[in-house]
Amino acid sequence: MFKIFPINQNKITFIVDSGESFKGNLDYIKKEFEKRGTFEFNFFYKDKLSIGAFKDLATSKYIFLNDNFFPIAFMNFKNESVVTQLWHAPGAFKKFGGSVSSEDDRQMLLKISKNTDYLITSSKNIESFYSEAFQISKDKIKPLGLPRADYYFENHDINVLKENFCRKYDVAPDKKIILYAPTFRDEEKFNNVFNYLDLNEFNEALGDEYVLALRLHPKIKDFYSGDISSNGKYIDCSDYASEQELLLISDILITDYSSIMIEFAMLNKPIVFFTYDFDSYLNDERGFYFDFKNTVPGPVVYDSSQLIDVIENKDFDERQLSEFVMTQFDEINGEASKRVVDFLLNEGDKNG
Repeated sequence: MFKIFPINQNKITFIVDSGESFKGNLDYIKKEFEKRGTFEFNFFYKDKLSIGAFKDLATSKYIFLNDNFFPIAFMNFKNESVVTQLWHAPGAFKKFGGSVSSEDDRQMLLKISKNTDYLITSSKNIESFYSEAFQISKDKIKPLGLPRADYYFENHDINVLKENFCRKYDVAPDKKIILYAPTFRDEEKFNNVFNYLDLNEFNEALGDEYVLALRLHPKIKDFYSGDISSNGKYIDCSDYASEQELLLISDILITDYSSIMIEFAMLNKPIVFFTYDFDSYLNDERGFYFDFKNTVPGPVVYDSSQLIDVIENKDFDERQLSEFVMTQFDEINGEASKRVVDFLLNEGDKNG
């Protein structure tokens, strides 16, 4: 209906949800466009649809997504509009999308990909995985980087960030921070991490030097109906505004199958993989694009005792960490947003 209106060459629309849980890449693309001239920015909220929002979407020159939005499959954009999927997760490790979905879902992804002009990834090495996951042709995939990773190249006072964190959570400033960031599981019983991490044993062994900070995946409420808590001492920072700040101030990351480890690996700090449900996850859930045990950039452990031993003995391998990062990123220099916007403005001129 809105195709009767002309495309506004300076209008940019970001497709988000009200929670804005995956907004990071979009923020950095917006900042980069702001450096280039006068643009009109709009936010199309998936869960707050309106006639005006659809008109803005239909008349935008540039349209960005950071997550899937199935209605894209049925939208008929003008040729002048450029639709770019930035995707919120860095690199590729855990299978997703068309790599694990049903044939019907793959057909839907195929329709979405036909209405998507570009898919931005962090490395050419993962191109085939993204092609399968999004059911999109490789010529639309552009390995230009992860825009929100530019954050780590900005001028941050890490000491001040840590002081603010310690004040907020009443933590002694000399304590090192171990960030525990597990992913969600489809199998509900495995989502209560404190059924598997003995927090009393953990604190007894490591509590003098470290404090444990738990950050749950934003989707955990969809997969676990109970209360994830423990009588042992820990900090629940699931509601902490900036995940990237947490990565900067944390000394060690404990995770499992979460893509957060790819971003943390960029910082060249130790990671431990606490995979108490490994066999179940491998057999019953999504699986991985790589051989997990031989590829992850850190030791793999299966119970609290092994986890504590690794941290106590500092059993980490910097070379393994560096090699992993090279498979996930072609360039790490704080200019990913610039590369994406440069590319789109150049391509936009051609298409226009």
